[in-house]
Amino acid sequence: MELASEVISDSNAMQARTLVMAHGHNATAYQILNPGIRYWFSGAGDAVAGYTRRRGWILAAGEPVCAAGRLQAAIEEFEQFAAKQKCKVCYVCASDALRRLGSNQHAAVTMGAQPVWNPALWPAIVGSRRSLRAQLHRSRNKGVRIEQRDTEGAGSEPEIRRVLQEWLASRHLPPMHFMVEPDVLSGVAGDRLLFTAMCAGRLVAFLVASPVAARNGYLIEELARSPHAPNGASELLIDSAMAHLAAEGCTFVTMGLVALASGTAGGNPLWVRGLMNMARAHANRFYNFRGLEHFRAKMQPESWEPVYLISNEKRFSPQALYAVGGAFSQISPMRAIAIALLKGAREEVRWLARKLGVSR
Repeated sequence: MELASEVISDSNAMQARTLVMAHGHNATAYQILNPGIRYWFSGAGDAVAGYTRRRGWILAAGEPVCAAGRLQAAIEEFEQFAAKQKCKVCYVCASDALRRLGSNQHAAVTMGAQPVWNPALWPAIVGSRRSLRAQLHRSRNKGVRIEQRDTEGAGSEPEIRRVLQEWLASRHLPPMHFMVEPDVLSGVAGDRLLFTAMCAGRLVAFLVASPVAARNGYLIEELARSPHAPNGASELLIDSAMAHLAAEGCTFVTMGLVALASGTAGGNPLWVRGLMNMARAHANRFYNFRGLEHFRAKMQPESWEPVYLISNEKRFSPQALYAVGGAFSQISPMRAIAIALLKGAREEVRWLARKLGVSR
């Protein structure tokens, strides 16, 4: 059978969408429809993988999307395609289904975990969490109201663009891409759900949820909040999304990967554990690992599912990790770190200047 070749996403997005909506089991499956993703289709057309390239690596977004019984064959065919390009493969944000299929020619490291809820149980969680109720009451008292909006054309709306840009500007790292593309509403968005938080007639935050069709649920893919949004706006968006999904009969919701989540690194190689521990200890000013984990943990998920990096090599290599970093940053990972350090230093100088100005 002749192997399928790579296709830029714009030309075959709808073919990929059909497979994603039929077989997407990984929480990240719909994200292969985001801008900038390349597609590989199996020779039979019954499997698709979304990926990007970094030098000698093909970085796949999760595992190939196909019927469960076809996954092993799809992996073999996809890796033959990569070998013809003289590339190795790393599956990014892969699920346990792929890890269980792994052979001694595949190496897996745990990159974190994703929290999972059944939205039908959400009211009980709210009832048991005083701090969560307080945040919801606080935002309502500030006049925040939630609207569900049509995603058609939403990506170009000035208010959506403004909140997105304000949210990105408030972060220490440069905007990330690949599986965390911030401009998700500019891609294939028809199956996504969009909830907006309004306050005093002005958009202050929005939430985008993407379908996980084979699990009867959704991934809360993006939660963008203006720095001017009242406290509790994010929680109110989540509460409204959970209520809507419960009413629709959904049984699965995740807020996506928490990188370096507590207790997930134990089985990793020593050098990977060392890097993860260092990042948790010293990189929080650039990416709030602990704060993100705390925010999701306080909402009492039913479970935490491990999320993996899986490469087709006997031992997971630093080269694979470096390629993954480059896929997300779209530049050299070292340059991305340098930019983050520079931005952090500038903010420290501004903070010091304000403090000295006040003290005088």
